[in-house]
Amino acid sequence: MHIAEGFLPVGHAIAWFAVSTPFVVHGARAVMKETRENPESRLLLAAAGAFTFVLSSIKLPSVTGSSSHPTGTGLGAVLFRPPVMAFLSTVVLVFQALLLAHGGLTTLGANVFAMGIAGPWVGYAVWRFSQRLRWHTNVGVFLALTFADLATYLVTSAQLGLAFPDPASGMVGSLAKFASIFAISQVPLALAEGILGVLVFRLLTEVALPQLERLGVVGKREPELVEV
Repeated sequence: MHIAEGFLPVGHAIAWFAVSTPFVVHGARAVMKETRENPESRLLLAAAGAFTFVLSSIKLPSVTGSSSHPTGTGLGAVLFRPPVMAFLSTVVLVFQALLLAHGGLTTLGANVFAMGIAGPWVGYAVWRFSQRLRWHTNVGVFLALTFADLATYLVTSAQLGLAFPDPASGMVGSLAKFASIFAISQVPLALAEGILGVLVFRLLTEVALPQLERLGVVGKREPELVEV
């Protein structure tokens, strides 16, 4: 979810910058470490970033001051873990703010926290949970991307509710109003993102299986024995 430029009160914008910055710095270090130790991962990192950029650039009108769209961050979280997505999402959001007028620089901290931190961590937690239960990989990927998207929209609703509490019901009532309006467009988008993520993941297993095995995303396949 992209909160528009200048929409948050100054104090809130600064606070979200402060909260998000350590995650982004840690993510940048994780990206540099990954590319230094495993240069072959650069194409997968680029794919994860591109997937996030393309999906989150799809902008649908929603609550005043924000927009609804897929996020794409769940796929990167499954591939490289959430810290990497904090950095990649920041890069994506800066480009979108400057080039597409999606979100903004003053609201960058809030948008990064919702889309680049909260969403990926929730998606990754769901992914790990599905692995523990030995669910099919496609199910895990679908749930990871769906819940990463939904978590982003819930956090954005909370951010708006905190900034603009309802005069009668306060922050909780405002959050409920924002979330209920967002849900009309965001729930179908999250489900569609989950389905698309499964298709992209299946493509990656065909073109980048060794990298996925090294990352531990998929189990190593035993070589087939050829009878003579």
